[in-house]
Amino acid sequence: MSDKKIRPFSVKDEIGYVCGDCAGSFVNLFVDAYFLTFCTYVLGISAGWMGTLFIVARLWDAINDPIIGSFPDRWTIGKSGDKFKPWIKIFMIPLALSGILCFMDVPFEGVALHAWVAFVYILYGMSYTGTSMPFGAMANVVTTDPMNRSKLSRARSLGGTFVGMGALSIIPVFCFDSNNNIIPERFFTIAIVFSICSIICYCLLMNLTQERVRETSAKDRGEKYSLLDAVKLTFKNRPMLGVMFATIGSMLYITGFSQSRSYLFIEYYKNTSVMTVISIASIPIIVILFPIVPRLTASLGKKKLVLAAVVTSTICTAITFIVRIPNVYAYTVILVLGMIGQTVFTMTIWSLVNDCIDYSDWKFDKRYDGSMYSIYTFSRKIGSTIASALVSFGLGAIGYVSGSGITQSAATVDGIYTLVNFIPLATCILELIGIGVIFNLNKKETDNMYKALTEKRAARGQEA
Repeated sequence: MSDKKIRPFSVKDEIGYVCGDCAGSFVNLFVDAYFLTFCTYVLGISAGWMGTLFIVARLWDAINDPIIGSFPDRWTIGKSGDKFKPWIKIFMIPLALSGILCFMDVPFEGVALHAWVAFVYILYGMSYTGTSMPFGAMANVVTTDPMNRSKLSRARSLGGTFVGMGALSIIPVFCFDSNNNIIPERFFTIAIVFSICSIICYCLLMNLTQERVRETSAKDRGEKYSLLDAVKLTFKNRPMLGVMFATIGSMLYITGFSQSRSYLFIEYYKNTSVMTVISIASIPIIVILFPIVPRLTASLGKKKLVLAAVVTSTICTAITFIVRIPNVYAYTVILVLGMIGQTVFTMTIWSLVNDCIDYSDWKFDKRYDGSMYSIYTFSRKIGSTIASALVSFGLGAIGYVSGSGITQSAATVDGIYTLVNFIPLATCILELIGIGVIFNLNKKETDNMYKALTEKRAARGQEA
């Protein structure tokens, strides 16, 4: 094990964690937002077939994710003594490569074309698991202090937000012409740039954020690792089940709405440039919430804060779903107001996940950080899949015809409005159930848990 100096937790760790989330988001958010659009408009693949692909890929993930997620719990690799960083190093290059391959306008047709699309998407999914799982679980070994955990959660939310509102905001301007038609080669150029940025950001994570809590792997402890036991404990962990349920809802918004809104602004409002306006409008939301969320967390507790935020989003999303809003700018204002609650949710959710992993240590005296986090990550993929399948099959059901330069029927355009605005409303309902009904860690209970865990770690002699 490395004898490198362990420095106190600082802003340096937070910056590194922002970079780590930027790294994954450069590929993940781009693929989630535009892979379906690229395949239907550029490659001419039917929306229904894409929906089937998303479901099949998730069935594979049901097997693949827990296996990859168990690696850090099973084995410690490298000489640094770090539990999670070495695994990020292994998977970050395949992730970057998959992001490029997803947006190649390949000269294939028929079976070859469909096989290619399936291959690159499954490669992306496995590579993303390989990086996102150790990155997320890594927070548990960076610090054990609940407030510092909240800071890491906030930092992680900033990474995706920076990519979403900054990098992705250029796509509607750069990748669509004045008639809202896609320019395929520019998607490929953006994919290369984003993949390079992803690797750079992962390198910054490695150098800025430090693992402090030393937890030996099952092999090093001379114990037999049990994936089945990790799965059983996860499903006995009520807070984790609540967070997973809410996260499925959140991913409907993150994936489903980001995928479907292109169709809304292309076909219904015939104005793709406003997507850039939406991204830029999120800047003041982040600036205001960044210093406020940790303070609200300390005073209200995470559960009350998230519930209050989601209620505000529910009101806004209900308005856009029930009422047809013909003016694109009026629609945008309501949409941005609804983003406030989802931003608070995103800033807080990662800290809740860490609480759930610690809950297992508290209640069952067992830790499976990597394994539990991979199971949680799988719930994110389930949410993404439901979202992608809902959009894909929904487009097929309302009569959407794939291909560029095709005029959709009036009924299809109207159906696009309904489909797109149903997704964020469904998001809020699932989040309210997950956090409000299933999740059972209030502020008092959480404080008691961390007091007990502090005493337990002191007895173990672990660094914090």
